[in-house]
Amino acid sequence: MQRKFHYGWIVVGVTFLAIVISAGVRATPGVLMVPLETEFGWSRATVSSAFAVSLALYGLIGPFAASFMERFGVRRTMLAGLSLLATGVMLTTMIRQSWQLVLLWGFVVGSGAGVIANVLAAIVAARWFTARRGLVIGLLTGGMAAGQVVFLPAFAAIATHVGWRATMLTAAAVALIVIPIVALLMRDRPADVGLAPYGEAGGPKPTPPLPQGNPFALALRTLGEAARSRAFWLLAGSFFCCGASTNGLIATHLIPACLDHGIPEVTSASLLAAMGMFNMVGTTGSGWLSDRVDNRVLLAVYYTLRGLSLLYLPFSFVSFYGLGLFAVFYGLDWIATVPPTVRLSVTSFGKEKSGIIYGWIFASHQIGSASAAYFAGLMRADLGSYLQAFMLSGLLCFLAAAMVMFIGVDWRRRRTAAQPA
Repeated sequence: MQRKFHYGWIVVGVTFLAIVISAGVRATPGVLMVPLETEFGWSRATVSSAFAVSLALYGLIGPFAASFMERFGVRRTMLAGLSLLATGVMLTTMIRQSWQLVLLWGFVVGSGAGVIANVLAAIVAARWFTARRGLVIGLLTGGMAAGQVVFLPAFAAIATHVGWRATMLTAAAVALIVIPIVALLMRDRPADVGLAPYGEAGGPKPTPPLPQGNPFALALRTLGEAARSRAFWLLAGSFFCCGASTNGLIATHLIPACLDHGIPEVTSASLLAAMGMFNMVGTTGSGWLSDRVDNRVLLAVYYTLRGLSLLYLPFSFVSFYGLGLFAVFYGLDWIATVPPTVRLSVTSFGKEKSGIIYGWIFASHQIGSASAAYFAGLMRADLGSYLQAFMLSGLLCFLAAAMVMFIGVDWRRRRTAAQPA
């Protein structure tokens, strides 16, 4: 049992702050979509395409960010990511053409945010904690919801009363503030401060030799090794469905869908923020449960409940109370899938490789997010409603619930047991 305060909790606090800031910046597309349509005359599909690129890069950067963290250290990689995030957001205020939105928000902001993401949380939890690892993952993942709670209503109010450019400048300033905090307090490994990981006895563990060579090649080589495992494809496939039912769909399109039904922007942003509040509770509780309950069962339950909530969503717009019920039910489940998914990744592939491999699994999540962000906007433009997008996403959740139950199943042993003696 740990008797002294462990520096790992300081690292968790700094990581949590960076994730909160990054999440607050990434929550702004729902606020920006209608103002950009109004000012520039762009279609919803055009604006959605830029946000889809950002969501895709947010995930695709993950395995390479993990590789850079292994090669150059977590702190330096975090500082580079935060700098990219602030620069891209600030320059977005100067756009005049849609391709500029794709370049700055899609590529620059997407790349910076991809460093300060779930992969960072997974690496910090794996390196610094042996005990309470699931709880730490839940807390750090909850930072994404906290960013939504803290910043989204304020950003929506600024966009409504001052303008969307003021919202972007505010977001850039917030991202810049956290950079010196990371520089001063972040550490790469417990051995850097003379400690063992939390929950392990003894002194500091030897630091593994730094991987040499090209970090991009390391990430691709690790993908090749993981791709030979059925567990990787089941985790990646289920997380694709997860992304298609969360960030790309709800975070990007719920506010525009509310506006379609006459619900004001600030009100709908507050609703999304309330979902983030419930998400913090659900994700932290999921982290606690993932240390105690079969992670496959947890994921199956989460995906099933989320699918039911998305099938209900199109019928909840008739009243704000109906949307409130959806916000509570969906919010508790939003990112609850991350802690058990990370734990299954560590269990399946080991602590040292799990960061990069989880990065690739998370990349699948963000490909799902990007697909939902784009195709939901396209369906809205062509069909005049989000009904089909919400229904399709709900059905994908049921598919994910079935997939996760096959992770770790030894089919050869089952076939042998089924044969008559």
